[in-house]
Amino acid sequence: MLDTTMSALRTANDADTRDESAWVRAAVAGDTAAYERIYHRHAPRLYAVLWRLCGGHAARAEDALQEAFLQAWRALPGFRFDSSLGTWLHRLGVNAALMELRANAARDAGDSGEEDWDLLAAVPAVDRCAGTSLDLERALETLPPRARAVLVLHDIEGWKHQEIADQLQMAVGSSKAQLHRARGLLRARLGEPA
Repeated sequence: MLDTTMSALRTANDADTRDESAWVRAAVAGDTAAYERIYHRHAPRLYAVLWRLCGGHAARAEDALQEAFLQAWRALPGFRFDSSLGTWLHRLGVNAALMELRANAARDAGDSGEEDWDLLAAVPAVDRCAGTSLDLERALETLPPRARAVLVLHDIEGWKHQEIADQLQMAVGSSKAQLHRARGLLRARLGEPA
């Protein structure tokens, strides 16, 4: 039974890869319907990551998603299948979201330190079990942009500190410090002991 299930999954994954390869080739040739299929397959998961990186700001996440797919459309002829299409699109999306965060950093100047604790204290507590996904999403939204970006990239997306440091143009030690800070802020917001 298990062998049958695994064989079916491998066949489905192979078919998905062949479909995506065909869609990429067709899109490069100018077939917008093929590119729409690529978009519909990858946009929902990518949007979820971008939404978290953008602190729950739907408009910013949508802008980053749109920018990522515009960049992908322009760069698709150079896509070499060194990685999966999803991984490549994911990287473009994260880069677009980080650019969005940098562009809005001055306006969102809540990333300086002590006022972050005041911001967290001002957010009303939720009368539910601590740690539910809704509580976690709300708490993520309250994090300062750089701390949130490091936490999402490291703990949710599985990036290494060196990759994060390169993308956010910071030292590896700063990435580690921001992660520690973000985790502390989340614990405080969720009412968990430090």
